[in-house]
Amino acid sequence: MNWDTLWINLKLATMDPDCPGAYGIVDGEGALGIKDGLIAWVGPMADLPVSAGRAAYSSDTASTANAGGTALDGHLSDGPAPDCNVFDGEGRWVTPGLIDCHTHLVHGGNRSGEFEQRLTGVDYEEIARRGGGILSTVRATREADEQALLASAARRLHHFLEEGVTAIEIKSGYGLDMDTELKMLRVARALGDQYPVAVSTTFLGAHTLPPEYPAADAYIDFLCTSVLPEVARLRLADAVDVFCEGIGFDLAQTRRLFTAARERGLPLKIHAEQLSNMGGAALAAEMGALSADHLEYLDDEGVAAMAAAGTVAVLLPGAFYFLRETRCPPIDALRRAGVPIAIASDCNPGTSPVESLLLMLNMACTLFRMTPEEALAGVTRNAARALGCLSERGTLAVGKRADLVFWDIEHPAELAYRIGGNPCQRVVLAGKTVLENA
Repeated sequence: MNWDTLWINLKLATMDPDCPGAYGIVDGEGALGIKDGLIAWVGPMADLPVSAGRAAYSSDTASTANAGGTALDGHLSDGPAPDCNVFDGEGRWVTPGLIDCHTHLVHGGNRSGEFEQRLTGVDYEEIARRGGGILSTVRATREADEQALLASAARRLHHFLEEGVTAIEIKSGYGLDMDTELKMLRVARALGDQYPVAVSTTFLGAHTLPPEYPAADAYIDFLCTSVLPEVARLRLADAVDVFCEGIGFDLAQTRRLFTAARERGLPLKIHAEQLSNMGGAALAAEMGALSADHLEYLDDEGVAAMAAAGTVAVLLPGAFYFLRETRCPPIDALRRAGVPIAIASDCNPGTSPVESLLLMLNMACTLFRMTPEEALAGVTRNAARALGCLSERGTLAVGKRADLVFWDIEHPAELAYRIGGNPCQRVVLAGKTVLENA
């Protein structure tokens, strides 16, 4: 076995649906072999094609290549090649790297003043009509240069990394003009280049109507004929999103932008049914969208369309909580239909200033009555599905990227159970340790 790295003495929650039992737990002590940044072997230590028991433990030979991992003195006979690094996981739980599949991480300013307004009874739609809401963030984002946006987004990104997030989606949508939309997407790409987190970018030019365009149809024309072609030419986006809502864009406008995106080979996502039922989720499913997000007002027709198309339901409990909504997404209907359910932070300055994906696990359970296992699946395999990367990420399985998180917990349910604190001990990206928490 020509592995680069072998981790032994693990408790593995693979989140692989093909692995029997809750959380895809591997029975007994587990092991995981890594080659070229990919998982090459995963399973019980007893089934390893090596004699692990012959290796002598030695903490003073820790490998510098894995930033403090505990190495084993010598190598495992009859197994990995002599240059394989062998590490003792010390009985910790290991899950796939967490994935946040819906964020607005890059933006200027904050909207704490609107938070105060909502507490006095002013609702989200009224704030938007007064020129606040998204437009206030648009002004701040247009005024900020790329370095300022990069620095502020990097601070937020680090908080997610510290909690075990190894892949994250970042949307534009606070520019609403050519220059700022491109600026936001460049910053998002730079985050992925400069920091040890895989970044997926989404073009959300159709987030709200900018002040320069009194008519929504004219703005959609501008996006379809000017901005989207440039985004595609520069390869700055991995998907296209639309806010389909009464204060956003209607079905016909959404279809036009989606059609233009598909002509350029860009996958589709949608903000839908957050404040009303406009049928956006059904339209997105009809057009083969990866995900439909929010979904508090999703009806049975939308559920059926999503199930038929394999479109993922991305639920955003942070926004639900922050806006003090009372209508939950139709969790039972989604379950019965077999629609994959993902959970995301919706990190944004106005309706979900959340920088903790672990907190979203708890909120998904307490607010939406999901199980801890469903919540963890929502930030691993179903989040990967929502980004179109399930073949690469989301479970601990042979051939997938070796993105791992080591946890100081007694059972995976603790990741959704605890509020506050951070049990993440180690983050591994493509087989290399990128962060260790004290």
